[in-house]
Amino acid sequence: MSSIANLKVKIFADGADLAGMQKMYTNPLIKGFTTNPTLMRKVGVKDYKAFAHQVLKAIPDRPISFEVFADDFDEMERQALEISSWGKNVSVKIPVTNTKQQFSGPLIECLSKARVSLNVTAVTTLDQVHSITALLAPSTPAIISIFAGRIADTGRDPLPLMAEAVKIMRAKPQAELIWASPRELLNIFHADSIGCHIITATNDILKKLSLVGKDLEDYSLETVQMFYNDAQTAGYNID
Repeated sequence: MSSIANLKVKIFADGADLAGMQKMYTNPLIKGFTTNPTLMRKVGVKDYKAFAHQVLKAIPDRPISFEVFADDFDEMERQALEISSWGKNVSVKIPVTNTKQQFSGPLIECLSKARVSLNVTAVTTLDQVHSITALLAPSTPAIISIFAGRIADTGRDPLPLMAEAVKIMRAKPQAELIWASPRELLNIFHADSIGCHIITATNDILKKLSLVGKDLEDYSLETVQMFYNDAQTAGYNID
């Protein structure tokens, strides 16, 4: 098994808890950050812009993605240009479609030509990857976020799809692929094995990084000890 030190895939932390983000910022393994409106709402963020500026003040020198939240493409564009102006390390997350399932392609093309660093999100198919890649300006940095975890939730193996996406995106060398919504730490090694550029994971998954390479006999013993201690603490008996 490869060690964390040998990984080529970049690990991004996914979340909207400022304290958690600051803690991950102290970890040199964490190369960037992603967030979205759902995560912000979950932790009680009320002022989107104020929160973003707090994050950028705390994390001024690693990539961070903030998402537009409009459903109208003209308003998405306005929000994207505003968000992009907040910092050189900012990528703007644009959903692959709006809620009417209208492809965001014209907006993606327009913003990419305007040198806005994009993170096209909520992608799940290779057709979408083909369409997005074709519209990206060759010299503008961009990210395509495929929600591999959600694909896996449907009973499909995301690994072949992700590997093919890497090949498709070679047409635009400035574009990077994110393995999004991983379900377990092992997905980091899956992403690395197929040449995926980035994987973004929640703090709950990233906290398990210390387990990589752990002796399995020791892990077995710790598990037995946990069961025993919990039974003792609960006072269970079968008398």
